[in-house]
Amino acid sequence: MASPRNVVIVGSGPAGYTAALYAARADLKPLVLAGLQPGGQLMITTDVENYPGFPEGVLGPDMMELFRKQAERFGAEVVFEHATTADFAGPVHKVKTAENTYEAHTVIVATGASAKWLGLPSEEIFGGHGVSACATCDGFFFRGKNVIVVGGGDTAMEEANYLTRHASHVTVVHRRDQFRASKIMQDRVLNNPKISVIWNSSVDEIFGDMEPKRVTGVRLRRTDTDAVSEMPIDGVFVAIGHEPNSKIFAGILEMDDLGYLKVEPYSTRCKRPGVFIAGDVADRVYRQAVTAAGMGCMAAIDAERYLESLGH
Repeated sequence: MASPRNVVIVGSGPAGYTAALYAARADLKPLVLAGLQPGGQLMITTDVENYPGFPEGVLGPDMMELFRKQAERFGAEVVFEHATTADFAGPVHKVKTAENTYEAHTVIVATGASAKWLGLPSEEIFGGHGVSACATCDGFFFRGKNVIVVGGGDTAMEEANYLTRHASHVTVVHRRDQFRASKIMQDRVLNNPKISVIWNSSVDEIFGDMEPKRVTGVRLRRTDTDAVSEMPIDGVFVAIGHEPNSKIFAGILEMDDLGYLKVEPYSTRCKRPGVFIAGDVADRVYRQAVTAAGMGCMAAIDAERYLESLGH
């Protein structure tokens, strides 16, 4: 059997590829398990205009291709396999895919998080063309437009308030007759003159044009009477939460109440020696490509120092 690798990186978004770049430049010859969605959430993002170094913006998939090529240039190996189980009990860690078992002295977990969606086919059709799950990422594209935010928790309140900086008006659509959000967040929304609320309603369908692709309206369904109405709109922001991709580490790594993996303060270390965590799988607050990349850099440096302490 092959000797254990220095570093195995699970995940290939901005965190995973940045960790691979730093680990490769440190001559650690990292292996990246790219997963089911190589490149992470940016693969379903059209225009990225808030990542430093791209003054004209860049397509999400194009940016992740550049990340991958840069990591590979310095010796990172990328395999398009999906981690299914992990064993971090011994001094040598194991990560299994359907095809192989990989052993490593250190593992960097960068599996990301996935936005929760409504489950409408039209949501996929207009994803990145008027349908978004990130106001901070995409709000700028809706300057002077009318948009809706779907949801009733703190995330929805934050998204709605943020969008008023760009949109001419924001409508919050919530399936119940009261928000789940904290009172201070509710008050900010309910007292904002640029925000209105449609209670007891859900988005039943999203309408739009195909050439050029853009959202033009939604169909709303009352949750109390089942009555249906249509509403013209320029954008739909789905804010019903995110789910960290951490299930394969259940019972292995420490998580918070939402499933985000816990790290020690000022580091990417966790309670398992030799395991480091980076990006959205540990970040329930910012969830930006640039912060994920920063954590990927930190994880690679932490892993390198750990390997040095072992004499590798």
